[in-house]
Amino acid sequence: MKQITKPATLIAAAGVVLGLAGTGSGASAADAESITWTKCEGTGLDPRQQCAAVDVPMDYSDPDGRKIQIAVSRLPSEKPSARRGALLLIPGGPGGVSLEDPSGKGQKLPQEVRDAYDLIGFAPRGMAPSSTAACGLESKDLALAKLPWPAPDGSVAETMTTARRIAGACARNGGELIRHISSANEARDLDRVRAALGESRISAWGDSYGSYVSSLYSQLFPHRTDRIVLDSNDNPDPTRVGRAWLAAFEVGVEDNFPEFAKWASRPGNPYRVARKAADVRPLFLRLAERLDREPLPWPGANPAELDGNVLRQTMLNSLYDPDDYPTLAQMILATRKGTVPPVPDAPSESMMQNAAAVGVGTLCNDVAWPRSVAHYQKGTDESRAEFPLTAGMPRGAMPCAAWPFTPKEPPVRITDDGPSNILLVQNVRDVATPLSGARELRRAFGDRAVMVTVNSTGHGAYLANGNACGDRTVSRFLATGERPDRDTDCA
Repeated sequence: MKQITKPATLIAAAGVVLGLAGTGSGASAADAESITWTKCEGTGLDPRQQCAAVDVPMDYSDPDGRKIQIAVSRLPSEKPSARRGALLLIPGGPGGVSLEDPSGKGQKLPQEVRDAYDLIGFAPRGMAPSSTAACGLESKDLALAKLPWPAPDGSVAETMTTARRIAGACARNGGELIRHISSANEARDLDRVRAALGESRISAWGDSYGSYVSSLYSQLFPHRTDRIVLDSNDNPDPTRVGRAWLAAFEVGVEDNFPEFAKWASRPGNPYRVARKAADVRPLFLRLAERLDREPLPWPGANPAELDGNVLRQTMLNSLYDPDDYPTLAQMILATRKGTVPPVPDAPSESMMQNAAAVGVGTLCNDVAWPRSVAHYQKGTDESRAEFPLTAGMPRGAMPCAAWPFTPKEPPVRITDDGPSNILLVQNVRDVATPLSGARELRRAFGDRAVMVTVNSTGHGAYLANGNACGDRTVSRFLATGERPDRDTDCA
């Protein structure tokens, strides 16, 4: 998740959104303001990386009103004679930041891609050091990324109480900015960044939730796009948005847990938890149920006890990347003995407050969520019966169930209207953005897109948990514009 995050999302009234984007919210290269680059603060950055800030409207329906700032970073093309333009590195989340990515993941890009583009990172609206949002949440509401894990008996009463408490805190403490944090506004901000850079068109590599923001940008500003890579893709269902992303964990866990089970039962594995892969799932379920009944004290952790939902959340986090399997295995081994593992490192509270506010604001402002307790109880009961590993959480109530603000615009509907310059890359086994959701995005784009399906496990395909075939295909597209003629499988 990692934060859930992936999530945020969304036309029915495409004319409203597209009209707003095309008139009051967009910015052309001719409107570009001079951008003042300075040396970036921080350690471990490429000394060539530069930082700046771009002013954007807080409310795009009032473009001449109050302005906020978007922090931007740039690592210039390594070969100016080969430079094609700028490549936006659009982070996951909501609540992710890519300011360090030009010096980090951007350096994994092959040389011909680094030659062709300035690499551009940014902090989305609400995320420091851009104009910053926070809700002043209680410490307990920062635990477990506050996914809506139900009570041991399946009741959603406590999660609804939590939803009301978090939504209320955001309403009291989030200021005006909290009402204007959304996926569509992030896309509009990026067009202001494009204009400030002096680019008539821009390329993008959007990862996880960034794939959704990139999709919105491609829908709202199709004439401003060059080469668009969507990596680990969200379901764009405009009727559900973040609810669909949360629900996707049901399928994502089922797709991925068997891989963990094979690893965790392998002879010679120092973290082996069972002799056979078939034994790992029932072992996990038994331990989770035992911890539901008899939580273990866990001093220094948040929460300060290890219960069944902490074990389930650890499972969810660990399935993002096979390199994280030992974290789950160590917790299984410890709890089986009635002990607890070391308390994991956590980000600073200010960082968690910031990311929580942006995550909640995005998910709740993108689309209205149901408000009925009965709706979430019914969904949770059904999910628990069909998908016991996730115990009903994916159909639970986020703070959006009690959000006091009405979304300011309809969700954006992704369509096949626009240039054919989009390449999706998707792992077969992805816990947060399952293949089933990526196929929905692929269908929505129609002939605008081609999808490369990679037979790999983990969240993040390109230059991460994918394979050489997928990496070559994406790199070739970014460097030359060449895409496969049709959807392709990378075995």
